[in-house]
Amino acid sequence: MSRDASRPDPESEVFAAVITPHRSLGRRGFVIVMAAFALVSTAVSVPFYLMGAWPVVGFFGLDVLALWIAFRLNFAAARACEQVALSYVELLIRRVPHRGRPAEWRFNPLWVRLETETDEDFGMTRLAVAQRGDRLDIAGALSPRERAEFAEAFGRALANAKAGPRTDA
Repeated sequence: MSRDASRPDPESEVFAAVITPHRSLGRRGFVIVMAAFALVSTAVSVPFYLMGAWPVVGFFGLDVLALWIAFRLNFAAARACEQVALSYVELLIRRVPHRGRPAEWRFNPLWVRLETETDEDFGMTRLAVAQRGDRLDIAGALSPRERAEFAEAFGRALANAKAGPRTDA
């Protein structure tokens, strides 16, 4: 079956987003923080070593190691993401954890509605897609302001998907 070139593909994406957890410290900042922490730990432990309390140097080294491990775990967790893809025929939400198996949810855009909870002090605290009795929270990694912006853009795209592909012929 050939497709009319003037008609849009119903399976084409109307909206696509990848939501990742925010990390304020990049690789360069990590190197700077670790170098500064190691330098301070060394500077503070040298007088103890010179006084003969050499085991203190090992404890300062353990502090540096513990901080390095904490940052490595934090960077590993930053690989997690949530993918939202909307076409005229399907809404696909895929959560990719930093380890383990991804989970997928598929919805019919005609039946999906957005549900939000807003606190007057904090902003949008919850955003969920609902279909029949099922609800799935989305955009949990975003700040309340970012979640509200995402909800507005996604809501417009969902309305466009429900309206169907436009033909200007």
